[in-house]
Amino acid sequence: MTTLRSLAFVAWLYLSLMVFAVGLSPALLMSYRPAMWVIRNWARCVLFGLRWVAGIKVEFRGLEHLPVGASLIAGKHQSMLDVIAPFAVLPDNCFIMKQELAPLPFFGWFAVKTRMIAVDRSAHAKALKAMVRQARDRFAEGRQILIFPEGTRAPVGATPDYKPGIAALYRDLDCPCTPIATNSGVHWPAHGFRRYPGMVVYEFLPAIPAGLKRAEFMSQLEERIEGASNALLARDPIAEIPTPAHARGPVPGPRP
Repeated sequence: MTTLRSLAFVAWLYLSLMVFAVGLSPALLMSYRPAMWVIRNWARCVLFGLRWVAGIKVEFRGLEHLPVGASLIAGKHQSMLDVIAPFAVLPDNCFIMKQELAPLPFFGWFAVKTRMIAVDRSAHAKALKAMVRQARDRFAEGRQILIFPEGTRAPVGATPDYKPGIAALYRDLDCPCTPIATNSGVHWPAHGFRRYPGMVVYEFLPAIPAGLKRAEFMSQLEERIEGASNALLARDPIAEIPTPAHARGPVPGPRP
């Protein structure tokens, strides 16, 4: 049953993408706001299908900590869902993406149109400077800048590896940073097509104040995100995690 529901959801995912991205492609000829409307409503359509097709409900907690206006947000990254779900609640989300995604038909075109921040990760220091420069521009526009400090999706229980990009943004933008914890990788794993019924939680945590030294900021950020994510995993009935969750590397996926 899990396999059949997963296949049905994959069909829903790509069919909805075609309907929104292709059917509403004239939005690409308008200002960025109509294009953002397309992305936001596609995200809500994905969450609808995730619940009623795959049996996975998505819940947003800590919305009292949801930043409004120009802000910096750092999220745990366990699943492709982490890129989609925030559009359902953030009013003007702008996420950091890989440069190689920009030329992709429709997905990349909408990302470019809505001025997401594309980074060529192979350029190293040059890429970091370009990311900060773009983030400064988006911040001035009042956008919510979402970055995944680990840089890529990591399996549930994998040892966290926070990259320096988030510290550069935090220092340059000189603003608080709102962490997001999640257990998304249990139900929508980093790899494979199977989806596992249950509850995905995105928990917005109290913002880390601006002005901390780099080491203190990075320590607080990792401690808050990993601690809250591990707490969500510990309460998830199908999660299988090591103790502590980052101590022994990747763990088996959820049970069928």
